[in-house]
Amino acid sequence: MKGIEKFSLKGKVALVTGSNRGLGRGVALGLADAGADVACVYRSKPGDTAELIKQGGQKSAAIQADLSNADPREARRIVRECVETLGRIDILVNNAGIIIRQDIMEFEESSWDAVMDTNLKSLFLLSQAAAEGFIKQGEGGKIINIASMLSYQGGIRVVSYTASKHGVMGVTRAMANELAAHNIQVNGIAPGYMATDNTEALQKDPVRSKEILGRIPAGRWGDPEDMQGAAIFLASPASDYITGYTIAVDGGWLSR
Repeated sequence: MKGIEKFSLKGKVALVTGSNRGLGRGVALGLADAGADVACVYRSKPGDTAELIKQGGQKSAAIQADLSNADPREARRIVRECVETLGRIDILVNNAGIIIRQDIMEFEESSWDAVMDTNLKSLFLLSQAAAEGFIKQGEGGKIINIASMLSYQGGIRVVSYTASKHGVMGVTRAMANELAAHNIQVNGIAPGYMATDNTEALQKDPVRSKEILGRIPAGRWGDPEDMQGAAIFLASPASDYITGYTIAVDGGWLSR
């Protein structure tokens, strides 16, 4: 395999969580454009991501799951349904996540648990289940975990989210160390400030939005499509010798 062919995902099957909207939708569509068939995991409504993938010429499946339960049986069921529907699994993108904003002194235990279960525990359980599938197939695999700028920073009023995203980077490194022997690469993508539902309140806040844009060298909020290049690279043979690393897609935020 030479040159641009190393970036092709033809013949591969990807499983993307939280693919209904925002970053997950952008990543799922990008992987499909690169040639992958994609299983789209959604929580309540299937949305149009799977249908758009089919219209683009790739196979797709829509899998309903509530990842807030963080149940190992559910994780195995999701991977099993992907394999039964699309024939195999080669790529897992752990994108699903939630954020709850509360002052630290008022932060509720239930809020802490909800964020940690969805953002970190379910990510780990799905990675376990996918890795089992990769090992069974005997051809290696790719796990891509969606981290955050708050994997590097503390943030304000998002203590559980920050803890979970620091955890995502740590788990990414730990899994990379142990799974490399099976030709499984585990990496992360840390999005910067992206124009999604999770940041809607910040975008509408004239003071905070101005502060944020003033620190981004690119001078704009990111778009879900900005995630596609990094995702395709990390899902493809072009990244076979990269593992345990998290790429920031942030318009230069961390360089300031």
